Amino acid sequence: MSRNLSSRGIANSRESAVLFAALGDKTRLLLVSRLCEEGPMSITDLTQGARVTRQAVTKHLRVLEDAGLARCSRQGREQLWQLEIEPIENARHSLERISRRWDEALGRLKALVERD
Repeated sequence: MSRNLSSRGIANSRESAVLFAALGDKTRLLLVSRLCEEGPMSITDLTQGARVTRQAVTKHLRVLEDAGLARCSRQGREQLWQLEIEPIENARHSLERISRRWDEALGRLKALVERD
């Protein structure tokens, strides 16, 4: 295996791919934003103001759940959805690592260009 690719790195890449695919839909991204800003919410609350049906919101929430971004819990007769922070934090750290590598590569390119 290459020096930059380990079993753990592959697993993290797969998890990140699922997470970013889930966030790639504007409706799901809006649901994540609302859950982040307003805390746990019912499907009824999440559907209010949305331009999609309750059934569509439920499907989008299931995709977020499958990606590890949201979870559902019962509170009495209501199901409340809430955001899972850890996968988002892991993705943020991955993006920061990628950004650092790009910054380093651009720094090396700049030094090479300025040297010549």
